[in-house]
Amino acid sequence: MRIVSTYLILFLLVFTQVGVGEELRISLRDAIGRALENNNELRAMESSVSATRADVGVARSFLLPQLRVEENFVRTDNPVGVFSIKLNQERFTESDFELNNLNNPDPVSDFETRFSVEQPILAVQEALAVKSANKEYLASAEEFGRQREYIAFRVFESYIAVETAKEFVRVAKKALEDAKEQLRIADTRYKTGLGLYSDTLRASTAATEAEQQLVSTEKNLSVAKRSLGLLLGLSDPVDTDAGADDGMTLMEFDYYQDMSRSRKDLKALEYKQESAKANVRIAESGYLPKIGVMGSYQLNDENTPFGAEGDSWLIAGFLRWEIFNGGRREYERAKAKHLVRQTEESIEGMKKRVSLQVYESYLSVEESKKNVELAESSLKTAEEGTRLVRKRYENSLSPFVDLLDAQVNLDRTRANLTAQKNEYRKSLAKLAFESGTMLQVFDIED
Repeated sequence: MRIVSTYLILFLLVFTQVGVGEELRISLRDAIGRALENNNELRAMESSVSATRADVGVARSFLLPQLRVEENFVRTDNPVGVFSIKLNQERFTESDFELNNLNNPDPVSDFETRFSVEQPILAVQEALAVKSANKEYLASAEEFGRQREYIAFRVFESYIAVETAKEFVRVAKKALEDAKEQLRIADTRYKTGLGLYSDTLRASTAATEAEQQLVSTEKNLSVAKRSLGLLLGLSDPVDTDAGADDGMTLMEFDYYQDMSRSRKDLKALEYKQESAKANVRIAESGYLPKIGVMGSYQLNDENTPFGAEGDSWLIAGFLRWEIFNGGRREYERAKAKHLVRQTEESIEGMKKRVSLQVYESYLSVEESKKNVELAESSLKTAEEGTRLVRKRYENSLSPFVDLLDAQVNLDRTRANLTAQKNEYRKSLAKLAFESGTMLQVFDIED
């Protein structure tokens, strides 16, 4: 039984170690979805939005009844104070009217308990402050939505960077295989007396350089995987699912132009403009009076906190009208109007900037698509050229340096094709981001 338990423990330990060592493989859509849930930047901004939402509640609270409970203690021999305290405690007697008692009373103590309520009836500034706070909250919510699109775009870029790095590793391995094959050919020709020893040395150097390039590309791949994991809120590297389709397709230019007009950062500015206009009305409402009602219930006791030797109540209405406050309202009104003007200019500037960004991104997609076609054509030419030079070298019709040059050109062309293909995908994602359709591409709800 003890032997069985020991093997079971060893099995679990081995299984756990294998599981820990495995990298997470994830599709592009799942990577974006996970980042939108776990990214630390988004979580921090989400808390900021929640704080702005709480500001709406703070502003609304000034329109609701204000309830207070107070407990005060007083001990005095002030004649007026003693007279008032004894009346409130309902223990005033005829002897208290004696002149000596009135002029030189004994000290008395009083525990005063008061329950009070105040309800504004006309409070224009406070009502407009709720509207302004709500617009600020909506603006922050739109900014958060735009940040989600930005994180999705960064995940896309990081995801593509991993795939590019993986392809560069593949290209580097293929280049190392070709370099080793050329070294074998050069060495064979030298041993058979058909080639030069210098060709063997050059081939050996080329193979070493190809191996060094492979080491560098593998390092870049490791960094790219960790970077992708960081965006997903993880500390471990994350690998891509090579078989997944990103679903990026090119639409008509008018589609992107129309969608960009409702981009979230643009809508956020529009909400800020509405908030600024509300602030103008808030400043102007400072000239109006505030009207409300208030009431209180009071307990007084000589010896006991919250005691009730005497009790009384009060109901009142009030009107507060600030006639002059040093010009503060005028400056607040002027400031609010300048902020409205600022948001108007910002909105107009952003509309023009967004239109340019969409236009530039659309042209970049077309440029990248053409570059992919040219890179594919170049690769076919380079492969055929390298094949012909290798044949010529094997038949002693070309020097070895020509074969090295052809191989370097082929390696560069392979890497260029990989880069151009991924650049095309990135340009499509950039177009979606600039037009505000990044999440729609992956059917992710705002």
